[in-house]
Amino acid sequence: MDYGKFRFEQVKKEKEAKKNQHVIEIKEIRMGPGIGENDFNTKVKSGLKFIQDGDRVKVTVRFRGREMAHTEIGNVLLKDFAERCAEVANVDKAAKLEGRNMTMFLSPKPAKDAKKPAKPKQPKQPKPEQPAPVGQEVKPEEAEA
Repeated sequence: MDYGKFRFEQVKKEKEAKKNQHVIEIKEIRMGPGIGENDFNTKVKSGLKFIQDGDRVKVTVRFRGREMAHTEIGNVLLKDFAERCAEVANVDKAAKLEGRNMTMFLSPKPAKDAKKPAKPKQPKQPKPEQPAPVGQEVKPEEAEA
C-alpha cells in the first residue's frame, strides 16, 4: 500500500467520525426578577426545547438598580426553573450570584437505553441422576465417566 492511499483512507475515516459527532452548545436564557408568569412559562418551554436538543442551558437572572436588594427573588425563580425541567435535566451548577447576574447551568439527563430490566439470575440446580434401568447393573468405571 502506498502512502497516498493510506493518507486518503485516514482522511476518509476522520470525515466519517466527524459526521457522527454532536457538539454540545451552551444556550442562554435571560430574565429579570419581575418576570410575569406567562413569560416565565415561555422561557421554561424554550429551555426544555434546548435540553431535548442535547444542549446545555445557562439560565441567568439580571438585577438592575434596586433589584439587587432582593436577590432571593432570583434564587426562587431559578429553583422553580430547575424543578420544572427536572424530568429531562440535571442541575450542573447551582444558582450563584456573580456581580449583577445570578446564573445556573442545566444539562440533559443521560439517555437510558430502551432495554428491558434484567431478570435476577437464579442459580441452576443440578439435575438428579437417573437410576439405572431395571435388570442392568452399573459398573463403577462407567458411572464415573
